[in-house]
Amino acid sequence: MLTRRQMLATSSTFAGYALSVDTVLAQAIKTDSDGILAGDQVVKIGSYEMPVYEARPATGKDHSILLVISEIWGVHEYVRDCARRFAKAGYYAVAPELFKREGGVAQLPNVQDILKIVLAQKREQTLGDLKAAVDWAKTRPNVKAASVGVTGWCWGGSTVYQVAATNADMKGAVAWYGPPARPYQGASGPVTGFDLAKDIKIPFLGLYGETDQSPKPEDARRLGELLRQHNKNAEVVVYPGAGHGFHADYRPSYNAAAAADAWKRCTDFFAKNLRA
Repeated sequence: MLTRRQMLATSSTFAGYALSVDTVLAQAIKTDSDGILAGDQVVKIGSYEMPVYEARPATGKDHSILLVISEIWGVHEYVRDCARRFAKAGYYAVAPELFKREGGVAQLPNVQDILKIVLAQKREQTLGDLKAAVDWAKTRPNVKAASVGVTGWCWGGSTVYQVAATNADMKGAVAWYGPPARPYQGASGPVTGFDLAKDIKIPFLGLYGETDQSPKPEDARRLGELLRQHNKNAEVVVYPGAGHGFHADYRPSYNAAAAADAWKRCTDFFAKNLRA
């Protein structure tokens, strides 16, 4: 017999949300596919096939590419919905499923099991798979291959620092409440966002919550200070009264006012830096 949590989680999975997300709130935004083309695709990396979700305008051309990086839950419905929102704003969005090599995380009900996969993943593998997603995106219809940006939430926000510092394709980066102290285990040891601040030369926007504990606002501001030492196009915004996951409309952490303002800042940022 299923427990109440299992029933809730199972219904969440049917709706496209990760099993471990628990209750999906009715406030969750649902973006339709009118005027866009969206669906699952596969990117081949050697013999490995990496699932990705893409969303793009149905008409027009020269659409800037956005690399969309998920939270630890993988590419579940919230990430897909955000990709559709970006497509409706005129972007080609691609969200790679970065945990599939280890079996994926969407079906796991226990956060600790998910973290074992996420934290064990090597930095080089993550960055290589993300680069492969961008290279593949450049071959898609009606994209502007020379215009690429990156964005992501939570773990994906931390990963934005890694990509912004190492991928020469990037023309702009928006990180949503990614802890800059989070270490990514690489061949030469752990690498944090703080370590990489000196290497982020592209326009950067960081969006954080004042009541967040991971990252704390002082970490966000410290990252901003490190970036501005050599990057005049770096901005950090800390939203009063907002906590971690303030943009995650399916969770109790959602802060509608902060989420709306941050989304506008994000899309305005990409409009300025990718479409110039």
